[in-house]
Amino acid sequence: MRRFFLLFLLIQGVLFTVEIIDTVQESVIVPWTELIAATSAWLIQLFDNQVLANGVIIQSANFGVAIRPGCNGVEAAIIFTAAIFAFPTHAWRHKLLGFVIGVLTIQALNLIRIISLFYLGQWNQTAFDWAHHYIWEVLIMLDVLMVFLIWIRTLPPKPANA
Repeated sequence: MRRFFLLFLLIQGVLFTVEIIDTVQESVIVPWTELIAATSAWLIQLFDNQVLANGVIIQSANFGVAIRPGCNGVEAAIIFTAAIFAFPTHAWRHKLLGFVIGVLTIQALNLIRIISLFYLGQWNQTAFDWAHHYIWEVLIMLDVLMVFLIWIRTLPPKPANA
């Protein structure tokens, strides 16, 4: 357990350090965030064709929201990735599959988060602030934990000869 925890912290430290490098921000994080904004706007347009994405901003005629660092799902994905790759198991194929499915699941929930906050912000700024800073912060981290625990439960048994 101690090895897992130390490796978990080390992987997070490396990934968070890489994330804040300017070239990584410019070439990976900002384009990813713009894709998240465009995807969110596209999904919202299914119900409201007056919504547009401009860079990291989603806007309608009377409201707009910018997707900032910490709101793009990258940090949650980093925590999940660290947990998956720090966990002691022989099943590397299962790790990779869990990583892909887990990150996609986290990003899907983050899209729901962004869309719900966009609608909530149009209705009430206080409710938006509260949901943004408290409810969704907890729900995203719970999602990371739940996906990780589900992944652990699906691990194949250790081979008898190992």
